[in-house]
Amino acid sequence: MREMWRAALVIARRDFTAVVLSRTFILFLLGPLLPILIGMVFAGFTDKISSTDLRPVVGIAMPANEAVRLERAHGRLTERMGDQALVRMRRVPTTPAPRVQLARADSAVVAILSGTVARPVLTGKAEDLDRLQGDLSLIASAAQAEDTLRMVQVRREEVATSNGAQAQGRLQIGRVAQIVMFFLTILLAGMILSNLVEEKTNKIIEILAAAVPIDAIFLGKLMAMLAMSFVGIAFWGGTAFAIFLALGGNGAAVPVPAVGWPVFLALAVIYFAMAYTLLGSLFLGIGAQAATVREVQTLNMPVTMGQMMIFFFASYAIDHMGKAPEIAAAIFPFSSPFTMIARAAQDDALWPHLLAIVWQALFVGLIIRVGVLLFRRHVMQSGGRWWKQLFRPSTG
Repeated sequence: MREMWRAALVIARRDFTAVVLSRTFILFLLGPLLPILIGMVFAGFTDKISSTDLRPVVGIAMPANEAVRLERAHGRLTERMGDQALVRMRRVPTTPAPRVQLARADSAVVAILSGTVARPVLTGKAEDLDRLQGDLSLIASAAQAEDTLRMVQVRREEVATSNGAQAQGRLQIGRVAQIVMFFLTILLAGMILSNLVEEKTNKIIEILAAAVPIDAIFLGKLMAMLAMSFVGIAFWGGTAFAIFLALGGNGAAVPVPAVGWPVFLALAVIYFAMAYTLLGSLFLGIGAQAATVREVQTLNMPVTMGQMMIFFFASYAIDHMGKAPEIAAAIFPFSSPFTMIARAAQDDALWPHLLAIVWQALFVGLIIRVGVLLFRRHVMQSGGRWWKQLFRPSTG
């Protein structure tokens, strides 16, 4: 047994060095950041478009004193409600008639408000009138009541904390943790397949199997990819934290998980390792049965779809703390890591996590054992029926 673990560490060091020190690993680390940057740029363009082009412009064809009252009311309302809450307003000549002005090719307004503040008339297409009538009625009412309208002062009573806001914030932390764990697990576990198929194609597996036990190859590859995943998480986490500080987030009020940030982060690492090991073992077993990349993709899809269903199950369970769905998701080994990290964000009890970690560790050992048998059988085309060998001691 000691020799097998020593050989597994050698394989792990070999695979870890070969992956981390390669040029493609740098591209792999930068890959997830590109969609985020593109999304931020796209969000910036979307905000710019919504603030300039998408707000309709209404022409004001009223006498100067009436137009001033409307503009003053519009300014007071947008000061309270925000620039995007109401339509934009622009003065237009009172002649010719609004219908004639809207028919011009160079008209930049979608509708024209004429008449007086007390009796406004809105001219435009039916669908535009339906969209604008409420806003303009509010503005005209505020303009008409500007001399008599008095703002009601709301008395403030501040509290240090709010249980409802705290619970909502912790729920959001749990959801974010689930999503991050799921995507990291899927993203990083997929590297095992491509690495294994490449080595099978180049006959490297046969060379390794001649020198070390097959079980050591399986465990070594699993440990190497787990260590490599922590390198990726450290890089992405450090980059996200740096962006957070650069955007001025150091003064933002971030909700605190129920168990506290140190314990929560430690549990996140443990649960990610459990989820990754479970999925990685399955992927290694799949990769051992595939000879080409096409076969890998064919076999990979059912596992990925199954993992997505498990993730949806865990996401559903987070809204039913202490009830049957949440308990079932916590017991089912594949959904347990995602469910328990969400529980850590909402409940400060630690003993359920100790039980969950022990249960997950036992199941991880079982899955690794099954994966080793499948790996040995299909990589070297040896061995009998795997379920008969499941609890038989390994002979190397």
